[in-house]
Amino acid sequence: MNMLQMIGREQPLFDVDVQREEKELSARVAASRFMVIGGAGSIGQAVTREIFKRRPKALHVVDISENNMVELVRDIRSTLGYIDGDFRTFAIDCGGREYEALLQAERGYDYVLNLSALKHVRSEKDPFTLMRLIEVNVLNTIKTIELAREHGARKYFCVSTDKAANPVNMMGASKRIMEMFLMRSSMELPISTARFANVAFSDGSLLHGFNQRFTKRQPISAPNDVRRYFVTPQESGELCLMSCLLGGNRDIFFPKLSESLHLTRFSDIATRYLESLGYEPYACDSEEEARDRSAELIARRQWPCYFFASDTTGEKDFEEFFTHSETLDLQRFTSIGVIKNTPDYDEAKLGHFLNTIRTIRGGASWEKEAIVDLFNHMIPDFAHKETGKYLDGRM
Repeated sequence: MNMLQMIGREQPLFDVDVQREEKELSARVAASRFMVIGGAGSIGQAVTREIFKRRPKALHVVDISENNMVELVRDIRSTLGYIDGDFRTFAIDCGGREYEALLQAERGYDYVLNLSALKHVRSEKDPFTLMRLIEVNVLNTIKTIELAREHGARKYFCVSTDKAANPVNMMGASKRIMEMFLMRSSMELPISTARFANVAFSDGSLLHGFNQRFTKRQPISAPNDVRRYFVTPQESGELCLMSCLLGGNRDIFFPKLSESLHLTRFSDIATRYLESLGYEPYACDSEEEARDRSAELIARRQWPCYFFASDTTGEKDFEEFFTHSETLDLQRFTSIGVIKNTPDYDEAKLGHFLNTIRTIRGGASWEKEAIVDLFNHMIPDFAHKETGKYLDGRM
């Protein structure tokens, strides 16, 4: 299966920029020690591979997923092999005491890259999952920046999302709030980040779900009215590494929109996906029909599909990497744009956010409304799109 063809492209996005900067990238990696947080997720694995193949002095990877960490090591050993540098993985939580002890035991890191995130729009359906989203996307970021600074890091990188630009869902808003805290922390430690679109076939994504449904011989379900930008896992790793090593303090890297990066529908990807596997997509009128006719249709090499109009909470009508008020540098790279930020933040607002979260967490019960109100206070133009329907109600 050709991933680029699946997402409607023919060429990788960043080849020209990576090749032009390769000497500098390789030299910096070879001279440095790296900590990658969330390194067993799809983006984290891609970033880890990009660092590993340039032979760093040290590359330590932290992730709470023990199984994904094992697969990361097996994948690297089976493709890239070994390096002279110190490559180790640790199945621990970056928000826990174990991570603090690890940093105390090691000799410090030149670069700390945080790829951990709760990324699903569906995470806002209840206050408990939503609080976990805040903990991972905001609170753990604050903590790991402080620890990086205390232990002498030269640079901190944290991945953001295109959904942080004019957010309409709580996930995107949490990343926008995270960016506010990054601006404050950038006064004491250089920080850069990246916004990019959906990573094709990443763990937990709808496209990854196509693989799962195919393996389990189940119907494929996808919206036919939602258009999204996609990057490959390798492209996500390249963009993050470029931002970390070449970005200035407070820079946000993003893919330039061009003929190479265009919007495509999930239903179109599903069609190309099934055709590449030798099946004809068969459009069903309901989830029930798709489930009931699965065995019959698959036996004659037709795959049951249910394509529908999206009506779930937090789905953005269109994707964007920057807002009209942000300052852009579109000249430095061929395929990468850079948002140039000044250290603009509201100390009172940031303090209010932390105090309010602390108060909510200390309560006997939690209400989603209180968290939404706090997000609206932090982002006055937050256009939260609440429909009362969530992705867990879909097939």
